[in-house]
Amino acid sequence: MELKGKILSILQNQQTGVLATVRDHKPHICFMMFFHQDLTLYVATDHLSRKVDDIKENNNVHVLIGNEGKSWGEEFIEIEADAYLEDSAQLKQEFWNDSLNKWLDGPEDPNYILLRLEPKHIYYIDKAGTAHPEVLTL
Repeated sequence: MELKGKILSILQNQQTGVLATVRDHKPHICFMMFFHQDLTLYVATDHLSRKVDDIKENNNVHVLIGNEGKSWGEEFIEIEADAYLEDSAQLKQEFWNDSLNKWLDGPEDPNYILLRLEPKHIYYIDKAGTAHPEVLTL
């Protein structure tokens, strides 16, 4: 399978991952639910969250998706991306998921915003310990 296909397979099969932003010159991470259109990722959040402030200050983010912790042999991807705030009503409706009800009141919630993550480099690691991952540069 080609590299892009391997990456898309992980994105399709694993929605939960880790998002790292920069806060006060230090990394800050949190588990998030990721959606995607091709290789562009989207993350739902509250516009009052600290992640939004982090991205306004420094839009460099890092994402880790794939390994579920069941074994060291699981494939995963790391993504270096630029993050942007996305307030498109159409995209917010498209990516709405009822599991987001824990944090937001629905796709029309005025606090609901998406983070659009545009990858610069995607590293595909076929298993833990891989010294030279495959890299897709965009």
